[in-house]
Amino acid sequence: MPRDHPLGTSDLIYPEKITGERCAGKLARTVREGAVGKGPAPRAPRRRPTSLRRWRDHALVKEFHDQLRAKVREKLGRDAEPTAGVIDSQSVKADAVVGSDSRSFDGGKLINGRKRHVVVDTLGLLLGVMVTAADVGDRTAAHVLLRQVAAAHHQLELVWADGGYTGSLVAHCLATLALVLTIVKRSDDMRGFVVLPKRWIVERLFAHLMRTRRLARDYERRTTSAEAMIYWSMIGLMTRRLARPHPARA
Repeated sequence: MPRDHPLGTSDLIYPEKITGERCAGKLARTVREGAVGKGPAPRAPRRRPTSLRRWRDHALVKEFHDQLRAKVREKLGRDAEPTAGVIDSQSVKADAVVGSDSRSFDGGKLINGRKRHVVVDTLGLLLGVMVTAADVGDRTAAHVLLRQVAAAHHQLELVWADGGYTGSLVAHCLATLALVLTIVKRSDDMRGFVVLPKRWIVERLFAHLMRTRRLARDYERRTTSAEAMIYWSMIGLMTRRLARPHPARA
């Protein structure tokens, strides 16, 4: 398509024409407001990747996210690399566009959709995320996710988890990943809502994700797109923290 073609002005066809700042602003608005960008016209003979695909496929969104996380930690007087984290999962309903190959039924939560497995640091900032079908067990996903997080964060030594991560995973983390996986259990005599040590940190992250309209349920056809949307949601959270005139309380 020639550059002087009327459709050539679309930044979805020629994403290299947008500045990085404007591109990031568009994608952040998409995640926050749940809007879907309009793609190129059907008569366009060749479709180039949209800006969202480019940020996703080249891991630009994760790189951008990780740099912001380091800045937020340093602003709060912490080291750029964490030494402790918390792991948990969240099942969410999936939209009709999500195919049967990446969605299923979570019998425990009675949800038909996908599951978000996340690891956060002690400030509630995201260290790693993996989106799977809802019937994938927490321990099964943790084997993969913790290996990825440990490879990216070499100073990580301790990870807190709930009772769903008990069993052979504890010994596997210590022997293979040099990680101490500590299980924070709920006492049998507890009644009603009780804030559990360390586990509330990751629950706060899930609450933030559910306030993001695009993440209220899973609307993405690909799990990699769903993971990118979670990174964009956290990017919005961290940029607001960095914009504050004074450091927030830890």
